[in-house]
Amino acid sequence: MRDYSVVDRFLVGLDVGLRTVFGRPPTTGRPNPIREAEPEPELSQGERRLAGRLIRIDHAGEVAAQGLYQGQALTARSPQVRQQMQRASEEENDHLAWCDQRLEALRTHRSRLGPLWYGGAYAIGSLAGLIGDRWSLGFVQETERQVVAHLDDHLHRIPAQDAWSRAVLEQMKADEASHAAAAGRAGAAELPAPVKGIMRLASKVMTGTASWI
Repeated sequence: MRDYSVVDRFLVGLDVGLRTVFGRPPTTGRPNPIREAEPEPELSQGERRLAGRLIRIDHAGEVAAQGLYQGQALTARSPQVRQQMQRASEEENDHLAWCDQRLEALRTHRSRLGPLWYGGAYAIGSLAGLIGDRWSLGFVQETERQVVAHLDDHLHRIPAQDAWSRAVLEQMKADEASHAAAAGRAGAAELPAPVKGIMRLASKVMTGTASWI
């Protein structure tokens, strides 16, 4: 296998960013959790608008996740950690595709600030990787824990009859919990409480903005 240089990995991250924000990145081929045999849920205009806002937030979060993993892969010191970031990134592409398809069905748009979400997360991920692999893994672990909590909240808020959106969110939640557990097994360091608080604050700013823009 080719041993990619830092410049190579940076260009890969740039390519992934362009595909993530403006195109359709490759997926693992897993089937969409939505059971196509079931009829599409009948939603009122208000319910459709609410579901669209929630899925738009989740799609924006997946764009940021791609930036985070690519940034961490850029500066990871261990090839094993780098490969772990890449594997998680591939699963996040599945989430992007599923959210995209649901947004189309709900007749609404992605967040228009995709380049900001990807670029900001890429910078944060690169910095986390520079600090060290254990702290980078700790950042992944805490991020995914917060995402699981965030998806739990959305599962409580999504219209009860919107089984299609619920199926997507439940599979995403299971995957994110798996990513957090994998980071823990790989030796993630527990982040200080103030850092966790800053992460939660940054997440609130992003989700509040992506809900509308």
